[in-house]
Amino acid sequence: MATKTAATITDTNFNFPNQKSVYKGKVREVYNINDELLVMIASDRLSAFDVVMPKGIPFKGQILNQIATQMMAATEDIVPNWLIATPDPNVAIGHLCEPFKVEMVIRGYMSGHAAREYKAGKRLLCGVAMPEGMKENDKFPTPIITPATKAEMGDHDEDISREDIISKNIVSLADYEVLEQYTKALFERGTELAAQRGLILVDTKYEFGKTKDGKIVLIDEIHTPDSSRYFYADGYQERQEKGEAQKQLSKEFVRQWLISNNFQGLEGQTVPEMSDEYIESVSERYIELYENITGQSFEKANTTDIMTRIENNVVEWMKNN
Repeated sequence: MATKTAATITDTNFNFPNQKSVYKGKVREVYNINDELLVMIASDRLSAFDVVMPKGIPFKGQILNQIATQMMAATEDIVPNWLIATPDPNVAIGHLCEPFKVEMVIRGYMSGHAAREYKAGKRLLCGVAMPEGMKENDKFPTPIITPATKAEMGDHDEDISREDIISKNIVSLADYEVLEQYTKALFERGTELAAQRGLILVDTKYEFGKTKDGKIVLIDEIHTPDSSRYFYADGYQERQEKGEAQKQLSKEFVRQWLISNNFQGLEGQTVPEMSDEYIESVSERYIELYENITGQSFEKANTTDIMTRIENNVVEWMKNN
């Protein structure tokens, strides 16, 4: 007998005490509480090629939220972050910050977008030179930072160079230097944490914001399968030498499935139908990602009435803090 697919969060419409506004991103919904706190809810929406898929993935929000929480705790000694508490498996509460309008993408290996650009003959990515003679998934001599502008929902993030960010005053030089320093430090720590789990942190993106008192902090998610690409370290070298595809831990498998079904987010293309079986298989892959990245067994939260659960947990936390 087929198991019933667990309930998912694809949209929220909460009205928390002292709520001022709500911002809905591709995956997260962020509630402003009294211009002091942000309540960030990780939904089960799945975004690929900057398009949100029609169906949610069971437990995906919980997985992203819990990985990000653990990774923030594992990096807070080197980079300050926005997080205060996680009163619910899908919820993070932190300081209200003004986000920088760039995503700091850092790449240790030539994969994904970088590899696609390289194959197209480009040797400059976001103003950064990529060496000649590289193969897809080769390691860069040193990690490269390739920033992207943050797109509104429905738009595509765009590559941008350090020079353009500073000359267009998107970020000041002084702040950008801090973002670069934090990005390198986080990637180094992320690489160490991944190695302990038999993984390679290939590339990732970080987002930063400023608190009310002007402090630059890490916000949003960190080292999750949505924001990062991982390879299995075991057999990496042999696969490279044989020209074989690497074993990945990321949502690349979803992108590949979409590509094989003629969808890359381009105009005129339709999102292919995702069967319940396929949705279930994506959920299982995310659970596998969680367990590999954290080294812990995944415990599914109760999804009988997710909305009430979240509301009760957030309101209870607010009462006591």
